Amino acid sequence: MKLKVCVFFIIVFLSCKKEASTSSSLLNHIPQNASILIKINDYDLFISDLKNNAFIKEYQQTPHYSESFKYLKLLSYIKPGKESIISFIEVGKGKLDYLFKTKSSSTLLNLKDIKNKTVEELTYENYSFTKATIEDQLAYIYKDTEYTFISSSQLLIENLIRTKELPDTDLKLKKLYDSSGKSNSAVLFFNTKYCKELTSSLKETNHFDLSEFSDWISLDAIVKQNEFKLTGISICNEGSHSKFASLFSNVSPVLNKTQFYAPINAQYIISYTFKNFENYYKNQQKYLEALPKKDTTFQAVQELGIIGVSNEKVVLIQTFDATHLVDILNQNSNETINYQGNEILKLIDVNFLAPFKAILPNFKTNYATIVEEVIIFSENLAPLQNTISNYKNEATFNKSEIYSSAKTSIADESNILFISSPEGIANFREHELKEDISKQIGALDFSNQIVIGQLVSDKGFFHSSIILKKITEKTESNLTAPLYTVQLDHNIATEPQFVKNYLTKKKEIIVQDVKNILYLISTEGKVVWKKQLEGKIKGEIIQVDLYKNGRLQFAFTTDNQFLIIDRNGTIVKPFNLTFDSAELNSLSVFDYDNNRNYRFIITDKSKISMFDNSGKLVEGFKFKDTGKTITKAPKHFRFNKKDYITFPEEDGTLRILNRVGTDRIIVKEKIDFSDNEIYNYKNNFTLTDTKGILYQVNEKGAIEKSNLKLTKDHGFDATTNTLAVMNENTLMLKGKKIELELGLYAKPKIFYNNDKLYVSVTDLQNQKIYLFDSNLNPIQNFPVFGNSSIDLEDMDNDKKLEFVAKDQENSIIVYRIN
Repeated sequence: MKLKVCVFFIIVFLSCKKEASTSSSLLNHIPQNASILIKINDYDLFISDLKNNAFIKEYQQTPHYSESFKYLKLLSYIKPGKESIISFIEVGKGKLDYLFKTKSSSTLLNLKDIKNKTVEELTYENYSFTKATIEDQLAYIYKDTEYTFISSSQLLIENLIRTKELPDTDLKLKKLYDSSGKSNSAVLFFNTKYCKELTSSLKETNHFDLSEFSDWISLDAIVKQNEFKLTGISICNEGSHSKFASLFSNVSPVLNKTQFYAPINAQYIISYTFKNFENYYKNQQKYLEALPKKDTTFQAVQELGIIGVSNEKVVLIQTFDATHLVDILNQNSNETINYQGNEILKLIDVNFLAPFKAILPNFKTNYATIVEEVIIFSENLAPLQNTISNYKNEATFNKSEIYSSAKTSIADESNILFISSPEGIANFREHELKEDISKQIGALDFSNQIVIGQLVSDKGFFHSSIILKKITEKTESNLTAPLYTVQLDHNIATEPQFVKNYLTKKKEIIVQDVKNILYLISTEGKVVWKKQLEGKIKGEIIQVDLYKNGRLQFAFTTDNQFLIIDRNGTIVKPFNLTFDSAELNSLSVFDYDNNRNYRFIITDKSKISMFDNSGKLVEGFKFKDTGKTITKAPKHFRFNKKDYITFPEEDGTLRILNRVGTDRIIVKEKIDFSDNEIYNYKNNFTLTDTKGILYQVNEKGAIEKSNLKLTKDHGFDATTNTLAVMNENTLMLKGKKIELELGLYAKPKIFYNNDKLYVSVTDLQNQKIYLFDSNLNPIQNFPVFGNSSIDLEDMDNDKKLEFVAKDQENSIIVYRIN
């Protein structure tokens, strides 16, 4: 029961707006090739339920609904007092017509009350019936001595009149119909043999066929404001092993546990369980029409789970004898990879899970790892690493608001459990539905909807349910979970950083490897492009809007080049400047008046060159080369409406210039600069020296010193009002201190997002990332695994923060703080 199956069911069920059904005698005259029958116990209640369901109301506003179901228009005027039945039959190719039947009554339908109509009386074999046109939609009405029939097809009415001897009702349908309850407003019956048309919305590449699932499906409709639930039973013909559900005949379910290992951000999970795997395997051999065979490798397996991670799959098997399987896997491995303390095996046999072919077709077992008693497989490395990382961070699917909302509607034990996140539904709509259908329902908001499917084997039938439900439960805040990892071709050379995609307004990631290849990675974790550069990028990449049209470019320097490239990775001419020296500092970009009249500052040893938006040297900039090497890129500050350009020189001089490049402030004292930047802290030029002394220089050049007693390798970051210092394993912020475990720490970084201040440090020795709030309270779930300083942003504009860091030597990792 795949994602495509469940979402497809929902779409079909929601499409049936105002349908009806009846008691056993109502089945008479119903065509035997009807694909769907809907028994409506209480028509008014059914219509009321549909009107009050939030999602159905939204769906009824889409072009898909109006185009596909406007032919049901007449049914909105009827008022049946008894049970009713509506059946859908494929009369013409690619079109489902309906036949509605209910007890005749004086209040059922009064055509005189309907405006914008035409009515015509027709005769067939001496029987009269009515042809009504309402708002360009045709309907045919026929009454016999007891019942009224309404149909969108004249042929169906004529067939009904012509049929003198009624065929026997399908015994399975009659049994299902007679045993169906009356407590809910409606019951749906699917004769899957004739349900081919129901899959017409799917792309041709999607080979799903409802007739392959079971023979009959009967489902009660339970419609609430925030939930649309269809629950009932599925039946396979006795002795038949050709239906998918038959795989679980005489297979008892066990507790589903996939949710305890799947990442919290999984797009979907599917859990298949077997208390007696041997019975399942016998059923599978018959289902595949294969020779009887006994399996000894997986006989202790009780669950196979499929997890959707970043549009890929990971598969887990749970067994009460993991040792046996682990021994087999170790013999089947020719390479091991260590990831966050977990050993990942690279497998020789890529068809290791072939004994599960019926529920897991075309899956290559390239990698495997062991987590407790569970073995997890993947085709590619990244989703498996993502799963490991989430599990280690205790960020698993069972803690998500999706699962919390779903678990109140499901049984604890089932042979099949399917749960899809809003992202999973959206991916289905994008990739599995035909393009025109996808556009027609494009306005539907799935952002707070989940789909649930469940099947439980019983004696001779299967309890079945499919649910579309609004997310109603909220998880604890600040639950940090890995979102995805991306592996590069070579080891990473620069710290990954977020950049803005001016098309989507979301953030993407840019990073360079040791072979000087630059990567742009999408919000979803896919490599957009790779560009070969001649050298390593110095410092951060800065985004600019050269043409003042909202289209952003990437500006940076390498050892000997100043480059600007556009979003497609193409050089923006003339910004492909090469310098004789190979000792450029990182690029400085000044936008003095926030009008995008940029000044690009290149420092080459002791020289400073300033370029404008056209790539020309700014003639008014008069800086004189003193022969002293500039050790860090210049920075721009504005105090009291005055502009300052400041940078350190190798002899300990702090230079503070004006816009034209001449000295604005003379700082007489020489400073043994630490390896930290110069900041504007409380409207002072603020820096530290190698002895741990904090210098604050005012606009008159006066110096105030504070001995913070820092080690030479301390790090610090500052905003105009906040100073963060990392000294050995002590983090200081706003006069507060916190002792971290001993390690080798990178410089702290201050972030301001969603009106909150955060400070982050990374222990490079122990590969731990820490994140604190403005009061040095640790953010929940930290520290997490990581190998570099982070960049922190709301990447996808959902009011939740994400951060990116180096993962392994050749991969990045993105986390989400929920």
